[in-house]
Amino acid sequence: MGEEVRQERFGEADFARFAARLGEETEALGRWFDASDPEEGGECAGFELELCLVDGRQRPAPENQEILAAVADPHLVPELSRFNLELNSDPHPVEPGLLSALRAELEALGARVDREAEGRGLHFLMIGTLPTLPEAALTLENMSPLHRYHLLNDEVLRQRRGRPLHLDIRGRERLVTDHADVMLEAAATSLQVHLQVPLARSRRFYNAALVASAPMVGLAANSPYLFGKDLWAETRIPLFEQAVGCNPPLGRVTFGGGYARDSLYELFLENLREYPVMLPARLEDPAGTFPHLRLHNGTIWRWNRPIVAPDASGAIRLRIEHRVMAAGPSVPDVVANIAAYLGLVHVLVEAEETPESRLSFEAARANFYAAAEGGLDAEVLWLDGRRGPLRELWLRELLPLARQGLRGLGLNPEDTAFYLEEVLFPRLRDGQNGAAWQRAFVARHGADFPQLVGAYGQGQRSGRPVHEWEL
Repeated sequence: MGEEVRQERFGEADFARFAARLGEETEALGRWFDASDPEEGGECAGFELELCLVDGRQRPAPENQEILAAVADPHLVPELSRFNLELNSDPHPVEPGLLSALRAELEALGARVDREAEGRGLHFLMIGTLPTLPEAALTLENMSPLHRYHLLNDEVLRQRRGRPLHLDIRGRERLVTDHADVMLEAAATSLQVHLQVPLARSRRFYNAALVASAPMVGLAANSPYLFGKDLWAETRIPLFEQAVGCNPPLGRVTFGGGYARDSLYELFLENLREYPVMLPARLEDPAGTFPHLRLHNGTIWRWNRPIVAPDASGAIRLRIEHRVMAAGPSVPDVVANIAAYLGLVHVLVEAEETPESRLSFEAARANFYAAAEGGLDAEVLWLDGRRGPLRELWLRELLPLARQGLRGLGLNPEDTAFYLEEVLFPRLRDGQNGAAWQRAFVARHGADFPQLVGAYGQGQRSGRPVHEWEL
């Protein structure tokens, strides 16, 4: 989905041509899985971080094209709406300085965006859903001017036979609305962690990522408010699933239908068999780089998504994109969340008894939605069969496991100690994440969302983690 599509419309011949190429590339991918060196390619990690642009009144500012032109860096790319941007990191080897390297890259590019934004009376926010976003701003006029977005909108509506997207989220309050296009998706911004893994252990990593999804979505929850309603701690989850509401029963945005059994190739076969093509573009990339398969995969938003793509050397690599976390609240919080995920998923992968043998897929999925709704207060079932609040599980078991995992990866002990002991531990001790801070602010000051967003922005720009922010 990151590549622009040159065509302005599609015909039946385009769909037929694309489907044929997709079938050929899916077969070729099966041969690649069989023939590749299972241990080839070391682990690398990186991230994508979506941002909101806001003006002096703390309202969404549809000026991403101006910021993109001024910064002129390929690591900064447009998102669906004109008031969103996305920061992309380089892939970094999983070695001692990883966390420092990720933070340095995020801070450097963020500072450039901030300078350009401030010169226009704007600033950016890392937040899951923007409390001041009015539904009226989600129009096609505010869609970024890329063909692929407009074509995607047209195809979603075609598959829905012109029916509007229906949003019905029941949380602390209830939000029901119908929307005429896919711009509802632009109300959600996230942190996506990419982890390149050896083929031999890719199934274990994918299943571990599914098990870790509930702890991570609750830890990083930062999306309680949408269109004036207090909904889920991580409202972004049901919002995104319903904003691209087509292709039942799994949906285009999905937790999936089960653990991987033998190979992640199963998921690409599922893509071919179960998901209609949405963007049948005419692609010129070499067939060996799987261009049609990659574009099709990019229109299926699993919360944990396998990706095959060429690396900088041109070699095809496999990575897993962990999509469950909200953006923000601050740079140290973002890096701490990445650290927690890397540590936890590696411990689960290395466990002698696989986590998927100790927790059914149905329980992992139920945990995920419970944690998205309830945040750190959610009741979840864990591998030992005990059910309890997610915050207690993090303090009792998951934080020590993340520490063990990062130590096993050989990451810098000072970095590990800072992000786990000085950021995550006090956050968990106080029951704090972005969602909890936002709700506490409203409890003290009332539902003045511009005031909330202004205070949130000050906290983010202070560079301090969210548990240290004032209310």
